[in-house]
Amino acid sequence: MSSSDSDSDYELTLSANALAALQEFKKEEQQHQEVFQKLYDQTDEEFQNKKREEGMKLFKEDWQLSQFWYSDETAAILGDALLEGADENTVIAIVSAPSVYAAIQKKPISEIPTEHIYLFEFDTRFELLAGKDHFFFYDYNKPLEFSDKIKGKVDRLLIDPPFLNEDCQTKSSITAKSLLAPNDHSKTNNGVFKHRLISCTGERMSEVIAKVYSTTRITTFLPEHSNGLSNEFRCYANFECKSWTYASEPSS
Repeated sequence: MSSSDSDSDYELTLSANALAALQEFKKEEQQHQEVFQKLYDQTDEEFQNKKREEGMKLFKEDWQLSQFWYSDETAAILGDALLEGADENTVIAIVSAPSVYAAIQKKPISEIPTEHIYLFEFDTRFELLAGKDHFFFYDYNKPLEFSDKIKGKVDRLLIDPPFLNEDCQTKSSITAKSLLAPNDHSKTNNGVFKHRLISCTGERMSEVIAKVYSTTRITTFLPEHSNGLSNEFRCYANFECKSWTYASEPSS
């Protein structure tokens, strides 16, 4: 067998493997779509119970969209921070962090003090998770293109921009500032300050975060991802809570 024949056979083998992988991927995606359709076809009670039980298990990460789900523990901690001391009038927005929305949905109804919890996400699959009335399609490249009815109405906001670069972080911050209600230092009916802002992103974005969210500080909480994402992630917030305090500033 000549060298050229061998190379040709090798290329054909690679092509066959690549085709098989693509077909397997498409099969998995089709199976996921069938699950979604079955959920839509179920009664409302069955549908809600299924969402609470399955949560993010229903959604496969799309790395092309830079999707990396938080670990269950991290998602639960962030969800608790948003709900802590909230009351029935508290408005909460979760931007580009669907696993936190799913973590809140898993809680017993008695532990979710407000119905005003909204998910902003580019991936429209997550309308299934949040429901049409609580889902907003969101593209960080168009940071102000969403319904005016929620602008300036959000008391508590968590944002996790999909990409670790200044452009994405800056445009996402425009969205955050548009959503948040003015911080008048008022409190909920439970005696806790209404206003809360959290941004979870890569540690190397610290200088950008300091610029776009001047009221936030790095905290002691270290977010983790379910797939062991290697980037160092940190939690920036403008408040302390039972899950974190402000981290000590590095000595100069």
